Amino acid sequence: MNKINQMKNEFKKNGGILKTIELNEMGFSSRQIGKLMQDGIITRIKYGFYELREYHPKEEVIIAKLFPKAVIFLESALLYYGYTDRIPLSWQIAVDKDSNKKQYEIDYPFIEPYYIENKYLNVGVSTIEIEGVPVKIYDRDRTMCDVLRYETKIEREVFAKAISNYVADKEKNIRNLLRYAEIFNIKNKVQTYIGVRL
Repeated sequence: MNKINQMKNEFKKNGGILKTIELNEMGFSSRQIGKLMQDGIITRIKYGFYELREYHPKEEVIIAKLFPKAVIFLESALLYYGYTDRIPLSWQIAVDKDSNKKQYEIDYPFIEPYYIENKYLNVGVSTIEIEGVPVKIYDRDRTMCDVLRYETKIEREVFAKAISNYVADKEKNIRNLLRYAEIFNIKNKVQTYIGVRL
């Protein structure tokens, strides 16, 4: 197998994205990487990250590769769990409030970072696998807490539908919901919007 095919296979194994260092480890110098871009084989997504031109990775895979600590959040998580059928205009991701904000200035995919205090960032994180790449997302119970916390940022129709779908979901975990509600100090809201319907 020639070096280019080997590289293409490596891209495909990694959700279509590789870092400069990974290409270097495969024996590609900076000059050779430049030539691959010139020949239209790879494209730079952002500094230090490349995608294979012929392979179109899913947007959540690109996000997970570019920002491994980011968590799929709020309406983007609602869409994943089937609690809404409205596709957000941009991917909502939760990131550390102390992280460098400049890194999130990318052209594609469209992202909307929410800067979260570190102590809350890892509450209720799940990992799903998409195209062989681990992607962080808040579980359905944490997502409902976020819906209640960010009520004013969500359209009424999306908000109401999300709650109805959560209440009807057999995979919800009320114990987790109440534990998270305590952490975020929203127990009254959980009781008002969800508790009365259980």
